[in-house]
Amino acid sequence: MKVMLAKSAGFCYGVHRAVELAEQTAQLGKPCVMLGSIIHNKDVVAHLAAQGLYAVETPAQVPEGSAVIIRSHGESREVHQRLEQQGAEILDATCPNVKRIHQIVQQAEQRGRVPVIVGTHDHPEVVAIAGWCRMPVVLSGEEELESWLSQEPGRREMPLTFVSQTTSTKKIWEGCVKKAKKECTNAEFFDTICGATSKRQEEARQLAQTCGLMVVVGDRQSSNTKRLGEICRESCPHVLLIERAEDLDLSQLPKADMVGITAGASTPAWIIKEVYDKMSDEIMEIEKSFAELLEESIKTLNNGDKVTGTVVAITPTEVQVELGIKYPGYIALSELTDDPNAKVEDLVKVGDEIESIVMQVSDRDCLVKLSKRRLDINKGWEEIEAARENETVVEGVVTEDNKGGVVVSVKGVRVFVPASQTGLPREAPMTDLLKQHVRLVITEVNRARRRVVGSISRVIRAERAAAAEKVWAEIEEGKRYTGTVKSLTSYGAFVDIGGVDGMVHISELSWSRIKHPSEVVKVGDTVEVYVIAADKEKKKISLGMKDHSQDPWTVFTSTYQVGDTANVRIVKLMTFGAFAEVVPGVDGLIHISQLADHRVEKPGDVVAEGDKVDVKITDVDMENKKISLSIRALLEAPAEEPAEDEEPAEQE
Repeated sequence: MKVMLAKSAGFCYGVHRAVELAEQTAQLGKPCVMLGSIIHNKDVVAHLAAQGLYAVETPAQVPEGSAVIIRSHGESREVHQRLEQQGAEILDATCPNVKRIHQIVQQAEQRGRVPVIVGTHDHPEVVAIAGWCRMPVVLSGEEELESWLSQEPGRREMPLTFVSQTTSTKKIWEGCVKKAKKECTNAEFFDTICGATSKRQEEARQLAQTCGLMVVVGDRQSSNTKRLGEICRESCPHVLLIERAEDLDLSQLPKADMVGITAGASTPAWIIKEVYDKMSDEIMEIEKSFAELLEESIKTLNNGDKVTGTVVAITPTEVQVELGIKYPGYIALSELTDDPNAKVEDLVKVGDEIESIVMQVSDRDCLVKLSKRRLDINKGWEEIEAARENETVVEGVVTEDNKGGVVVSVKGVRVFVPASQTGLPREAPMTDLLKQHVRLVITEVNRARRRVVGSISRVIRAERAAAAEKVWAEIEEGKRYTGTVKSLTSYGAFVDIGGVDGMVHISELSWSRIKHPSEVVKVGDTVEVYVIAADKEKKKISLGMKDHSQDPWTVFTSTYQVGDTANVRIVKLMTFGAFAEVVPGVDGLIHISQLADHRVEKPGDVVAEGDKVDVKITDVDMENKKISLSIRALLEAPAEEPAEDEEPAEQE
């Protein structure tokens, strides 16, 4: 037989952390008890009891003056409050992943949502999670979800927040998510299955697919050990679930060319080693000695070492990483990225693998300080040098400004961009670029002096030239573009249509009469334009903005007729009268004799440009498209005509 041991067998980060806290407390000799079994493993609990650390079941059983260790599964909010009221010192060994679920359900309920916990009803972790909200729903799987939704009308419309027991399987969780997405109209989902658990389960699944026999080591009460057994049975014909080496009867093992061993997260290394050694005594071929694996788990690290770990917990200020050694690793936000706007949760997720450099190993604090940013900087220098050599475009974030230019962070490396190479107008302040993502080329690299110089404007010019070439190759009369107003003059507006500027004459900005383009557009506006004419030799483009799909004269004739009253705007004064805009693009003349019901010396005595007045349409010359208007016609009262049955009064 050939025996293979799963890489992730044994204690996970949360369990290792809890047991280590308990052992350290026991060594101090201070009065202390565990509230419930610290992990699901009788041998570990017995081992701690032998050191004087015993378990109690309720807060009331905690001796006065004694500290109390909260187990890795966590406890309810009520338990924490009772312990605080008793004045007990709380040593919280709750797994960070479980504490995150406590926060999720608590915040969900505060937002008026109903927490739905997918997991085993009586599991301590699930009981603790439920204890952080008032009205939780606990479901073991897809069938129970369907039953719960069907019990009362309206449950499918409730605001539901789904979380999972950390040791549940992806199959159960994904089944519930699929059902809820199909049935529920207001549900949100947080995949809280532990990344280390998922990794352990996937390794077990892959190992089981290649083995004729799988041995799963762990306490029979351990939920994640049971899950491992279920997963292995899906792919392997023979699966043995044992708690310790003495449960293994080698004479009864089924024949298999390949035997796989995995272990639950609550299984200590010494039990795995006993099982492994017992099988080794039968002269089986060992893929890798347990001693080597154990050595890897307790190996020491040195500053500057490059390590790869798994993200097991995330907070707003740091990332916790499982390195497969006795101490956890921590990456502060400042050592994760140099982007000042970045959020941890946008950069990494629980379960992600992450590379970093060891900054400090602290035996006193039992932790390893890591830096991903410094690793990125080392890689960044190599990429920066390659970019300079190959003249490739790189991207970065502007982090500083000064009189001479700006500093851009590219792959963690500071790149100085002189003011003349920023692409900004001379009068624009450098602060306009702060925190902006920019594209640039590297023009100078001196790694010895740690000096790098770049140019943003070269990229802008190159990209603009390429865009302009494309525009000129495809431009034609009538073609429409979305452009940006670049500048205004008294006679029109210049619009960038993608690397090329075209001019919209003031007469093409609007059907209405305007005195300056600023009445219609301003610099920076996004506008829709069309090509009136394009001279490729002289590189000149005439653009229009007026909508020619509707002729203003047609709009007028379909809206008004002779005798109608209209509210018009005075647009121009002449010696013989005033022109008024009836509809955009169509003006009519109010003759000086029609401006009032009395003699008018000059139009300015009665009206001014911009005034809005009511007029009567007195004549329309369809052939010449001229309109006559009158204010006077509305001021004169119509003459009264005698009734037909009335006789004229006799004159005396």
